[in-house]
Amino acid sequence: MRILITGGTGSLGRRVVARAAAAGVEPVGTYLSAPAATASVRLDVRDQADVRRVLREVRPDAVVHAAAGRDRDDWPANADGAANVAVAAADAGVRLVHVSSDAIFSGRAVHYAEDAWPDPVYAYGAAKAAAETAVRAAVPSAAVVRTSLILGDGNGYHERLTHDLVAGRVTGALFTDEIRKPVHVDDLADALLELAAGDYAGVLNVAGADAVSRYELGVLVARRDGLDVARIPAATTAELGLQRPTDVRLIIDKAAAVLKTRLRGAREFVDTGARDR
Repeated sequence: MRILITGGTGSLGRRVVARAAAAGVEPVGTYLSAPAATASVRLDVRDQADVRRVLREVRPDAVVHAAAGRDRDDWPANADGAANVAVAAADAGVRLVHVSSDAIFSGRAVHYAEDAWPDPVYAYGAAKAAAETAVRAAVPSAAVVRTSLILGDGNGYHERLTHDLVAGRVTGALFTDEIRKPVHVDDLADALLELAAGDYAGVLNVAGADAVSRYELGVLVARRDGLDVARIPAATTAELGLQRPTDVRLIIDKAAAVLKTRLRGAREFVDTGARDR
């Protein structure tokens, strides 16, 4: 089986490529700026003709769309790019697994199942919601995977941010009132590959088992990595005057029934020695 993985240089894409190779699947990762060990094919998802070209040349059995814009407000990459990939996959008759986000929700309902309607409150969430709409319209058979904070191998954004805050390399704070259900990057990668080889159609929530605040997650990372917990700055979104989704918890009951991959909670996988499974 050959799987095309868009965003093969990203934190998630790299792990999907690695896990695919370990599972005996042939991964083909894409890059935009520079090739890497996990990405050998150049692709600009914002260019519909380029997407068609890559699918025509690679001839994959499935596509895992994990690419995202460098800027979270990059609508052409995050929304239009997903539409371009979906249309090309539909025309080629290729299985599609699209990576979405819990950023599509406002947090007003707190608990979100697969049938929850998006109600984004900021630009990135709106782009991801638009991407979902495009994917489901173009490829009704696609799996649309809504996920949450991704970490676990030391390279996740939240892990790097915690280190930078403790070291004083950046300013800011980890929010005590912003709750998510973080997922280990390997668990998510395995779930994406499992879905790529299957026929599940529609939305599926793939997140971790534990609901934790961004601050609590930073504390777990700091303890794992031997950092001074007392140096982690904490704040609420209200204190900083930000309009962001606060409490967003993806319900993962369906994933537990559909997938063989076990979705661990952050309190289980963020501990000393658990960085690589």
